[in-house]
Amino acid sequence: MIQYLTNNHEIVWQALQEHLYLALLPILFGFAISLPLGYLAVRFSWLYHPLINTFGVLYSIPSLALFVFLPVILGTKVLSPVNVVVALTVYTVALLARTVADGLRSVDPVVVQAATAMGYRRTRRLIDVELPIALPVVLAGLRVATVSNISLVSVGSLIGIGGLGQLFTRGFQLFYLEPILVGIVLSVVLAAIADLIIVLVQRAVTPWTRAA
Repeated sequence: MIQYLTNNHEIVWQALQEHLYLALLPILFGFAISLPLGYLAVRFSWLYHPLINTFGVLYSIPSLALFVFLPVILGTKVLSPVNVVVALTVYTVALLARTVADGLRSVDPVVVQAATAMGYRRTRRLIDVELPIALPVVLAGLRVATVSNISLVSVGSLIGIGGLGQLFTRGFQLFYLEPILVGIVLSVVLAAIADLIIVLVQRAVTPWTRAA
């Protein structure tokens, strides 16, 4: 495996960069979309179950089928990375919107009432009070979504889209074990590092959870 890395470090590095781009960009998009959706599901209680059920259906769609079907909807080429970014954004929203909603619903109503009595208006109360309290739940969902995206990007290699999954397909095509092992190890390491970063961020922004 070390020999393979030495001889093919440029190929592996490019695959790793593509994997990071395809996995993390949907996380940013999905997180930005999930925050208002999760808030709306809490703000208007009648929206909660329809939204959550819709997200559940979206997340149940097989990733490979979504990668192939999206070009028909978006008008993109089958091999366009946009298909993977959009598909993983959909999965991220499906995971995080419910997490955001559940995190906001877990905030003690007494705390909300106290903030309102202190003069906090809805937007400021959401940003300064409710979201910080909901952060542990939200970030737990973000960890799941991030690790899930890192693994799902590899499926894109089956339709010719880059990432570490290309090492898998190349290894299977050539009956060559080394690139498969390199792809697996790097995928696991990448997921572990991303998860650790989120944990460290959570510890930094929610110090009160450590005290508890």
